[in-house]
Amino acid sequence: MVDIPITNIQPDRAAVASQWQLIWWAFRRHRLAMVALVVTVLMYIVALIPGFFAINDPYLQNARATFHPPQKLHLIDTENGFSFGPHYYPMKLTRDPETLAAIYKEDTTKRVDVQFFGRGYEYSVFGLFKTNIHLIASPDKTTPLLLFGADRLGRDVFSRTVQGSQISLSIGLVGVFFSLMLGIVLGGISGYYGGRIDFFLQRVIDFVLSLPTIPIWLAMAAALPQDWPATLQYMMITIILSLTGWAQLARVVRGRFLSLRTEEFVAAARLDGVRERRIIFRHMLPSFASHIIASITLAVPAMILAETSLSFLGLGLQPPTISWGVLLREAQNIRSIATAPWLFMPGCAVVVAVMALNLLGDGLRDAADPYNK
Repeated sequence: MVDIPITNIQPDRAAVASQWQLIWWAFRRHRLAMVALVVTVLMYIVALIPGFFAINDPYLQNARATFHPPQKLHLIDTENGFSFGPHYYPMKLTRDPETLAAIYKEDTTKRVDVQFFGRGYEYSVFGLFKTNIHLIASPDKTTPLLLFGADRLGRDVFSRTVQGSQISLSIGLVGVFFSLMLGIVLGGISGYYGGRIDFFLQRVIDFVLSLPTIPIWLAMAAALPQDWPATLQYMMITIILSLTGWAQLARVVRGRFLSLRTEEFVAAARLDGVRERRIIFRHMLPSFASHIIASITLAVPAMILAETSLSFLGLGLQPPTISWGVLLREAQNIRSIATAPWLFMPGCAVVVAVMALNLLGDGLRDAADPYNK
């Protein structure tokens, strides 16, 4: 018999891994969730500093670019010789001699080179300082680059969509944060103490869940004064969405607390004289934090859709505030849709964001499930 040194034995990684490592290893096997994670991170990076990714001033009106169609970004120029480099061609407006409909054609005789990390309009970064550096910049201010076209006032739809991501994506995070606080506190108290407290809080939760969500949103949003500043409107819409979104999370937390309060580690902590607040926040909550994170990820898309719906109906955020819902109000008119179908591009951004967050939430939920390994 040959003795094997203990130092040569490689322990099983799963046997010594933490809960978060196990979740991450399971999550990495979910390919769609990994793609959704990349898309979500990129979208929130754009929302963090939208001015850097915008090409033109999202508030600037241009009467000469009313309903201007989207422009193509070219990499190879075969019209003026043969050369490489990102560029675009300004578009000339002509009229159909019979219908007088507007027809835009590229003027290939005028090439405009695109600059990376070039200078454009000035914007604020986190409210701390101002800069005019942009990822993509056009040196020709008379014929700006309009990747998603322009709206009825000649404003750049791409830049407005990028700028609108800041509010539409952040309102989901802020709203879910408030819902999380209410859900954990009330659900934790209900599940940990039980008895009459549990009965009373569950009846409150039942009442909130029985309310028709959309009419409540509409009624509360319609009660907001229209002359309030944009920041105050933003906070109130966030609170409105939070007040109707905490009950489901509270019920999940309550169920987890009911199952954990009889566990041996909780009983041991009580016998050791540990205070109840420490038992709740130090021992019980971390044991199902992964489930809470998955629930949060799935709740963010609902918040984004709710804000978009309210703003689209004119009961949420109001112009000049820019959000995806506010931008989609431009597409309410059938004539506008027929003339400029690119006004639906903010709606495409909503679809991408919601799908990415839902797939990310599904992946986190599957990875956090101890029976799905």
